[in-house]
Parts: sequence; structure tokens; C-alpha cells
Amino acid sequence: MKKIPAHLKKNPRYQGVITLQKIKKGSYSNLLLAQVIEKSQFKTEDSHLFTELVYGTLMHELTLEYQLSPFLKKPEKLPPNIYMLLKTAFYQLFFLDRIPDHAVLNESVNLAKEMENAPMGKLVNGVLRQALRKGLLGYEQLTGADRLEKEFSFPKPLTEFLTPQLGFDNVFKLAKSILEKSKISLRVETHKISREKAQMLLEQEGIETEFSKVSPQGLVGKKGFVPSSRLFQEGLMTIQDESSMLVAPILASGLLDNGDVLDACAAPGGKTTHLASLISGHVTALDLHEHKVNLIKENAARLELSDKITALSGDARKLKEMFPQKLFSGILVDAPCSGLGLMRRKPDIKYQKNLQDFLKLPEIQLEILESAAKVLKVGGIIVYSTCTITKTENEDVVEKFLQKHPEFVLEKIVLDETSIVKNPNLTLTILPQDYLTDGFFISRLRKTR
Repeated sequence: MKKIPAHLKKNPRYQGVITLQKIKKGSYSNLLLAQVIEKSQFKTEDSHLFTELVYGTLMHELTLEYQLSPFLKKPEKLPPNIYMLLKTAFYQLFFLDRIPDHAVLNESVNLAKEMENAPMGKLVNGVLRQALRKGLLGYEQLTGADRLEKEFSFPKPLTEFLTPQLGFDNVFKLAKSILEKSKISLRVETHKISREKAQMLLEQEGIETEFSKVSPQGLVGKKGFVPSSRLFQEGLMTIQDESSMLVAPILASGLLDNGDVLDACAAPGGKTTHLASLISGHVTALDLHEHKVNLIKENAARLELSDKITALSGDARKLKEMFPQKLFSGILVDAPCSGLGLMRRKPDIKYQKNLQDFLKLPEIQLEILESAAKVLKVGGIIVYSTCTITKTENEDVVEKFLQKHPEFVLEKIVLDETSIVKNPNLTLTILPQDYLTDGFFISRLRKTR
């Protein structure tokens, strides 16, 4: 690729192509987008376009490749940035309504010339004009994993991995569901302000929300930029997914002597601060990485909960070494996991190629549970949760732990009666398609002796 003119550094389409290339090489989408937006100093509308192009193209990438296939004999022979540019152009032409076709063509052709050369500009122009004349391919003739891949951009290896655990019907619904755009959700600090008043004050700032049907502390954003609001700045609310808001109350409910609690895998601190707002005791928050511990401290300070939270760096698999004399009334193990429940918000997760690596995670998850069991009081509670949807990381881990630890029993999860979430089983699994939230798993284990 030739030297890029300086003015392109503030071009959202150019930055979109470059960012997508970096994500394909392993960068995390959410972290990279924040860095690019801050460095590029986009105008507001350009920031929105950049974010839309990156997440939209990522979300539909396999579909875009399928739709491009009639117009490209050997896409692998193209410069990678030109192939990615064509994907972003197809996304704008066929998945977005607000950008005129001529604007997409002009911008894409000019960008191809500046990134590569005039012949590449001609190629991009020819491909896009042919596509506009001929339209999109259909999906009716496709079946099974092939249809999920081409219509919903859900990789075949992931379908094959999840189908034995969830059933094909659930995987089909999942693949379709995660294409719906995620919504920002807010946890109101209801010990300080009612949800009704918070909603009213946000409305006065031009921010529209609706009540969450999943959590009685939640609001779901409809319009406006929440982090700029006075309520957010003053620590009266925080950003947290609706399903994630269920975890802390499940631990806090019926907690032994309402005493001290450990959050063993705490960063960035959403559940930590939620716990601190619900219990009279103290929360010790632990994370393996020092820079993530700082995130916990920042969240605690913004929500004015620093006096109830101690954040430390440490390995959750070695709790007895860290707390030789300490026994906790409750422990949250929100374990490291494959994160497959987050695919709506982080679409790059579904393209992870090393699915076999997921099979190693239960070993780590069990180690952390084993470690937590050693520093829990008799009568105390462990809540084991993940943001994934696989049985191997969820029910199977709990079952293996209980087999080794007959002193623990699985307790029925009781949810707030206002929640739309119903739980007929001892454990709770929320799939992304159930309530259009993150996928989540929650279990509650009590130490009886």
C-alpha cells in the first residue's frame, strides 16, 4: 500500500477499512474503535459513520463476501484493503438507507485510488455499478449451516460447535438475533435515586429511555448520549447490560450475616459496584491485571463507593494464599469465558478461529471455583456466572464442581417478581435471542458444612 495522504486520517471510511483490517489480525473491536475515535478527532457525524461501518461490516462480513462473489473471480488476489473497502461499500449500499448510492460510489472509488492506484479505482467502480444493476443473491436455496453462514454471517465452525449443545433451532435463532443492533442499558443507583426520577431527569436532557423488563434497576436507551448526562457524571447510574444486572442481587439475596464479599474476577467493576450498593458489608474486588484494577477503582470512585470497595491485583486461582485468615460470606466468580453471549455487541467474537481453545476454559473455571471454596464461610454463597452460552463452560462446570464438593448444594435462583426473566431450573441461562440482551449463565451454590 502506498503512502497515504494526511487528510485521510480524518476520513471515517478510510479509518473504517484500516480498523477492520486490524481487527482481522486480532485486535479487539471495542478497544480499537475507542482509540481510533479519540486519535482521529472525528466530527460527531463522522464518528457515527465510522462506528456504523466497522460494526456493520463486521456483523455481516460473511454475507458481504457471499454477495460480492459474483463480481470477483479471485478476491484473494486483490489487495486486502481494496477487498475490505468493497465490503464496506456493499454494506453502505445494501444495508444502510441514509447514504445515497452515488455518494457511496464516489467516496469508494476515490478512496481506492488514494489507497492504491487508478486501476483499483476503476475496479471498485465497475464492481459497485454491476451490483447496483443486478441486485443481491437470494438465500432460499441454502440450507443448514451454509444458510446461517451466508444469510446471517454465522461461521460454519461455530454452528457445528454450538449445535450439539443448544440444538440447531436455537443456533438459528441466535445467528439471526445477534444481527439486531445492541442498545445501551443503564443501571440506576436506586439506593440514591428512583428509576422513575432518573428517567425523568434524563428526558430533560434530551435522552430518551424505557424501563428494562429484565432488571428493576435498568433503563434502556432509545435516544441521546448517556455518558454526557449529569446523572452519569454524578454517579447516579452506570452502563451495564440488563442480564448482567441480575447477578449481584442473586448473590446479595439471603447472604450470610450480610458480611464481606469477594468479587474474584472483577474488572471493569460493574458487578462489584452493584454488590457494594446492595450489601452492608465490604467488597474485595480482584483482577489478574493491574491496569484493570484501576478501572475498578475509577468506577467505584465515580459511583461514590470507594469506601465500600477494596480493589487488588491477584490470581483468583490462588485465593487461599492471598487471604490465609479471611473467610468471606459470599463470593462472585464471574469467570473468564469464551464470551459467546456478547456477540451482538462484539461481533468479532464469532469469527474466532480457535474454537478448540474454548474447551480449555472449563479447567480454569473449575480452578477458580476450587480456590473460592477454600475462602468461603460455612453457610456462605458462591455465585458462578459467565457471559457465554455453552454447556461445557456453564452447567458442566457446576456439575463437576458439585461432584468434587458434596459440602455444596445448588440453590434455586429467585428473581425479582417484576422481571420478565423466568427460571424453571436451578441454574439460569439467558440466550441473546431471549430478551435481546447479552447471553448469560448464573448459578448459586451454598456451602453447607
